[in-house]
Amino acid sequence: MRHLGLDLGDARIGIATCGESEMFASPQETYRCRGESADLQYIAEYCRMTGAKRVVIGLPVNMDGTNGPRAQKAMAFGDALAKLIDAEIVYQDERLTTVTGERMLIEAGVKRGKRKQVIDKIAAAIILESFLETLHKNKNKEQI
Repeated sequence: MRHLGLDLGDARIGIATCGESEMFASPQETYRCRGESADLQYIAEYCRMTGAKRVVIGLPVNMDGTNGPRAQKAMAFGDALAKLIDAEIVYQDERLTTVTGERMLIEAGVKRGKRKQVIDKIAAAIILESFLETLHKNKNKEQI
């Protein structure tokens, strides 16, 4: 099944994909937000274009595990997107994904200006990769 991973932000949306193999998440692009309606249409078209049947949206859960305003905003975006596409919407805890992505880029020697350009799509790939790991762990448990 093809997957699309999203890291939702106020100014940008990071987008990552995963193919039929469900093995690796690949960062694709950083979309600059243009308003909720335009953003939803863009992501819906991206889903159709890639054939994604599952959209994994990063859920910015508070460090204490509760859902705050940002998590509610992400779920509202997911609910609105579900009305536009024929794909499953799932949420993945995204705590510290941007920090993890930033560390990876620093360790790779990526300069600060370039990091800002790619961090959102890297975070989307980390979100999607986390979901895929959970998916594979659950499949392995079912086979035992």
